[in-house]
Amino acid sequence: MHLKLVSFDLCPFVQRSVITLRYKQVDFDIEYIDLENPPGWFLEISPLGKVPLLIVDGETVLFESAVINEFVDDITPPRLQQDDPLARALDRGWVEYGSQCIMDQYGLMVASDAQAFEEAHHRVLAQLARLEQKLGDGPWFNGAHFSLVDSTCAPLLMRYAILNRRHRLFDDDDYPRLHRWWQALAELDAVRGSVPADFEDRLIAYLRRRGGYGPELFAGQA
Repeated sequence: MHLKLVSFDLCPFVQRSVITLRYKQVDFDIEYIDLENPPGWFLEISPLGKVPLLIVDGETVLFESAVINEFVDDITPPRLQQDDPLARALDRGWVEYGSQCIMDQYGLMVASDAQAFEEAHHRVLAQLARLEQKLGDGPWFNGAHFSLVDSTCAPLLMRYAILNRRHRLFDDDDYPRLHRWWQALAELDAVRGSVPADFEDRLIAYLRRRGGYGPELFAGQA
């Protein structure tokens, strides 16, 4: 089976599929596109006009990272998804929660003014607090078992680690379980290799091009 992932190099949704593919040690090709000027072929095959897409055997197109991750997991045993239907459903809910966290994180990064930033900041701190409350002793979301929730949230936590170095959003001591979770994820080759080596520089350059209050906070200092 030949797999090709269609990607944008800064997209956290793409990244979580890359992490899943790499963690499961799946061979795949990757093709980067410019989402601001997408090629015609991409718009023809992407129902939502978003990345990632996974093209299977050159013809079948899967879209939405959560769907792609479940497919990759299904075809590469042993599965990361839990066997118990209720536990599996709960994990799917937390994957969806992670997706909303990513969207709100983006809103924080690109906030146009101080009020929008403070509102986004309040939302994301509440989200992090809920994750902190949910986590156990680790090292992973479900304890000893690495799951699709981990690959979903790794891009979120990676970006917070970058943003927090550039403008203090929260203290790690306020979220010790989250901090421990990110430290474990950051040690995985699947996570480290899921973005370009100069990812932070690319992210900051993107924010500088965007302009606005949030980008100035995060991109205006080294």
